Amino acid sequence: MSAETTIEEYYDALRAGEPLAAFFATDALVKFGIGERLKGPDGIAAGLHEQTRTTENWTVESHNLRVTEEEGSAWFADDVRMAWYDTESDEHHDHRTRWSGGLRWADDGWRFVGMHVSVPGDT
Repeated sequence: MSAETTIEEYYDALRAGEPLAAFFATDALVKFGIGERLKGPDGIAAGLHEQTRTTENWTVESHNLRVTEEEGSAWFADDVRMAWYDTESDEHHDHRTRWSGGLRWADDGWRFVGMHVSVPGDT
């Protein structure tokens, strides 16, 4: 499996409301999201669990995924339209975002070691 396939599977899991923590390495450094900073594997797992618990109806549209793999490491960038419904605030969100990050090959496949999702300009 390629790093690109792993990223696409992450997008699919996000759309489907499936657990996401397994996509991250056990020593992952950080995941920045829109308005959040999840540090370390435990922080990332807890934040992603909460996100899955409190959101639904995800749209994830990749518009320019670029991935480079080299000797067990990979990095990526993408322009992604993300939309979701927040079940706690009863609000719908829709953003054009920029994604980037790094992955490392593990015995069982590619895992994110860091991810950054941001919105151009003010949110």
